[in-house]
Amino acid sequence: MTESLVYEGNDDNLRLDRFVSENTLGVSRSNAASMILDGNVLIDGKSAKPSTRLKKGQQVDVSIPIAAASGIKPQDIELDVICEDDDILVINKPSGLPVHPGPGHPDGTLVNAIIGRCPDIIGVGGKQRPGIVHRLDRNTSGVMVVAKNGAAHAAISNQIADRTVTKIYEALVKGTLARSEAVISAPIGRDPYHRQRMAVVEGGRESTTRYTVINRLRSFDLLQVTLLTGRTHQIRVHLSSIGHPIAGDELYGGAVPGISRQFLHSAVLAFIHPSTDKKVEYTAPLPPDLGCFLNSLF
Repeated sequence: MTESLVYEGNDDNLRLDRFVSENTLGVSRSNAASMILDGNVLIDGKSAKPSTRLKKGQQVDVSIPIAAASGIKPQDIELDVICEDDDILVINKPSGLPVHPGPGHPDGTLVNAIIGRCPDIIGVGGKQRPGIVHRLDRNTSGVMVVAKNGAAHAAISNQIADRTVTKIYEALVKGTLARSEAVISAPIGRDPYHRQRMAVVEGGRESTTRYTVINRLRSFDLLQVTLLTGRTHQIRVHLSSIGHPIAGDELYGGAVPGISRQFLHSAVLAFIHPSTDKKVEYTAPLPPDLGCFLNSLF
């Protein structure tokens, strides 16, 4: 995957590695430096060094390396399996486990674990992310489904595209929401000022989130959140955009003492099973780290 960026700043002293890290989602400065040294970053079509200083108007092409199918190695990573049959694997993903290889985590991902458990899944739905039909952020926990064959992958992907899959999350936000329930409808795209983030932006992709307050606690509200679309960081962006970022979400202004990651958990996932054509629903309980923080507020 290649992303073309144009440096529009006036600071001719800005280093290339810093520009790449600040403008490419999921790439740290050290990752950026490695990518530059490996020839995956070009300035106006030419290789450069991490320390190269950018000039206004220069084009920076960033090729994010993704492991080839043969390079995604199977790994024996324990999974919390909720349900498994010939078509699907439903898991309770822990916080900290990336879904697929990427910058900064070439292995040790859910995809590596899936290939280790189900070798025949290689190539299902594509070489780079076999079996993956939807994703959770690295530090978001909860229920996910993986398709184990091509027919299942197509069936569930079509349901997601048709917005008939039910995805319900638990989220704890800072502050007290003015309305106990509401629908947030606002377009989401890459943040033009902070490229590591997404944001509500004019011309972004249509995005809709529904929330209901479950409990009002001191300085926080506990929410049930339903995704009506599925954009990158959607829940985090929408709640932050109305002044109530998710507790623990440093990227979107929700940092609070006592919690080291965003309080966001995929609690319920429901869809039509690809073989039986019957609706199935899977749930995942709140993990201990979020439960302990929540209990401390009572």
